[in-house]
Amino acid sequence: MNPPSSWHVVLPVKEADLAKTRLEPPPPLTRAELARAMARDTLETVCAAVAPALVVVVTSDPAAAASAGHLGARVVPDPGRGLNAAVQAGVAAVTRSGPVPVAVLLGDLPSARPQDLATALVAASEHPRAVLPDADGTGTVLLTSLRGTDLVPAFGPGSARRHAADARVLDLDLPRLRTDVDDARALAAVAHLGVGRHTAAVLARAWRG
Repeated sequence: MNPPSSWHVVLPVKEADLAKTRLEPPPPLTRAELARAMARDTLETVCAAVAPALVVVVTSDPAAAASAGHLGARVVPDPGRGLNAAVQAGVAAVTRSGPVPVAVLLGDLPSARPQDLATALVAASEHPRAVLPDADGTGTVLLTSLRGTDLVPAFGPGSARRHAADARVLDLDLPRLRTDVDDARALAAVAHLGVGRHTAAVLARAWRG
């Protein structure tokens, strides 16, 4: 079994000005500042669960790249061809020297805690490839491969079903890890679960009083 400390984690972070087009943030927040806050909380969670040197952030967003560098994570440029191409770029960077355990985590999980990710990685270590669906059961928040080189991303609507075609579906009671934020309903859900300090700070400006 591979402990969490042995996993490389690829975290794709979309340029904030282009992210979260389905999310209407509460005034006076902008999509960009909310997206950056959620990505930063997610990154800090990952870097607390595994060694930062094993974390690869795939992004073209300057703020996300700066946060990654500050924490000691590696930055790989986003090729700009969508989420799956970004994931492939991160996986390629990690596996350039050979097979290693690789996990791909989405960057919009502001409620996730380090122990949640650690629990999921321990469960994933029992299978050659694994997928953790989102709270709705249709999307994917975590995709893993013990070799990395055979990880084939198929993110997008309905991705959990596509990934499950050649990966073990993890049925884990981890709502804080499985709730990604794409719309106002999901934002309210993570606020109820509890969010990281960066997301909490921006939401406080909108929801105070």
